[in-house]
Amino acid sequence: MACGLLCALLFGAGPAQAADLSLAAAIEAAFANNPELAAVRQELGIAAGERRQAGLMPNPELSWEAEDTRRDSRTTTVMLSQALELGGKRGARIEAAERGQDAAQLELERQALELRADVVAAFHAAARAYAAVELAEQSRQLAQRGLQVAQGRVRAGQVSPIESTRAQVQLAETELQLRRARALRDDNLRQVARLTGLPAEGIDGLGGQALAPGSAPAAADLLGRLAQTPALRLAEMQIRQREADLGAQRAQRIPDLRVSVGSQYSEQERERVNVVGLSMPLPLFDRNQGNVLAASRRADQARDRRNAVELDLRTRTRSALEQWATAANEVESFSQVILPAARTAVDSASRGFEMGKFAFLDVLDAQRTLIDARTRYLEALAAGSEARVAIERIYGASQP
Repeated sequence: MACGLLCALLFGAGPAQAADLSLAAAIEAAFANNPELAAVRQELGIAAGERRQAGLMPNPELSWEAEDTRRDSRTTTVMLSQALELGGKRGARIEAAERGQDAAQLELERQALELRADVVAAFHAAARAYAAVELAEQSRQLAQRGLQVAQGRVRAGQVSPIESTRAQVQLAETELQLRRARALRDDNLRQVARLTGLPAEGIDGLGGQALAPGSAPAAADLLGRLAQTPALRLAEMQIRQREADLGAQRAQRIPDLRVSVGSQYSEQERERVNVVGLSMPLPLFDRNQGNVLAASRRADQARDRRNAVELDLRTRTRSALEQWATAANEVESFSQVILPAARTAVDSASRGFEMGKFAFLDVLDAQRTLIDARTRYLEALAAGSEARVAIERIYGASQP
């Protein structure tokens, strides 16, 4: 199913069977179906709407008023007024809205990278869960074989019945581990289904995926690409967005000029005159100083957050690389030395017990050593996979 080379290392099994869902297909399905990513995509349309609104001029205003309600002496005035924005307000709004569009695009890129990393992590966890089920099944078969041998020797009067009891306890423990492994596999498949938007019952297996982490990249190479990461680019863009907002708030300090033209008609004098007017607020008290101060502090806050993001990315990179290197060494040790030796010890102890050279406790000890070694091997693979996913979450896929 999902173990490939992993199963061969653990069990000496042949190549994995063809699977229904590959990692590439899972990532593609997640990008197409994941509702959280779809919600982030909506931000692009929201930002486009805000950009369109920012470029619009104020609407003209039409007014009508009458002086004196008596018909014969009434004077009516019709006015058309237009506010003229001064101080570059419209350009500042457009600049801020365009920076918002850029930030929305980078946020989508960052969220897509996060989703891809989540899918890879869930897929690898499910693949390891498949391998864990096969591991538990292998352990149960070993325990069954041990029970059969112990019962045969008990019936022949060669060992005490307590050896059969020990073998039954070992078999019960492996059956419990098998049930737990199956439950964990099903739960991991549900996580894959949640991220990809595929029905969980429709996923029968996973494509063979190399779970060994491989060699970790050099820290200097990764850190040299730090400025190109979506997270840091987004933090930089948020600084520019806040600075654009500050420019828009500073432009608001200059009052707008309102120009009015119209016509006034007097019923009493039977005469129509043209009316022209100019008006402008006097910025005596409200000069938008509070909003300017707030926008300035938000720009400073964005710079501090950018520095915090860079520090966090550097720390996470170094920690993940260290974990990756440690896990890779452990995986190599288990695959080349520990697992083959533990398997040989089980075979030797089982044959020795059948021939009466070893006690059944020696068989149990060898079996438990092999089971523990396999479990720790899976844990080393998990640590390596987590570290690699942590790097890909920051820098993107390390391989095409």
